[in-house]
Amino acid sequence: MEPLVEILTEDARWEAFGLEPIAEQAARVTLEALGLDPSGYSISLLCCNDARIATLNEDFRGKPQPTNVLSWPSEERGADKDGGAPERPEPGMPGMPEELGDIAIAWETCEREAGEQGKQMRDHVTHLLVHGTLHLLGYDHIREKDAALMEGLESRILASMGLQDPYE
Repeated sequence: MEPLVEILTEDARWEAFGLEPIAEQAARVTLEALGLDPSGYSISLLCCNDARIATLNEDFRGKPQPTNVLSWPSEERGADKDGGAPERPEPGMPGMPEELGDIAIAWETCEREAGEQGKQMRDHVTHLLVHGTLHLLGYDHIREKDAALMEGLESRILASMGLQDPYE
């Protein structure tokens, strides 16, 4: 089976952490929860450090500081109406999956947040990758009803994986 998530690792701590199966599971479970067949899609994941993600955050969002995760959907899929369902991407053909977009995740911020929140790093990273995958699928949390929809999905997806609700 082709991997759903193609990983580029710039920080060796991610390799030692064993991110690949975590990323694969988070993306698969998210797509399946939305009724999408993971074999029709692909995601690119950059595993980096705070310095790299701060540069990306400044370049793409005008915010010159590190963040935990960033997402770049391959196309705009967001709903026009606040709280509406985003446009569903069509799957690619066998051997040519539809590219959903790119995610970047930063080691130091994830590690710090997990410690501050009293969570296992694995659980926090899983949440952030579910969150990033939902962004690639057009979900967002800027408008109030969109945020409620996205957070509700995150909570249900994480519960299906045996993980605590991050919004409790």
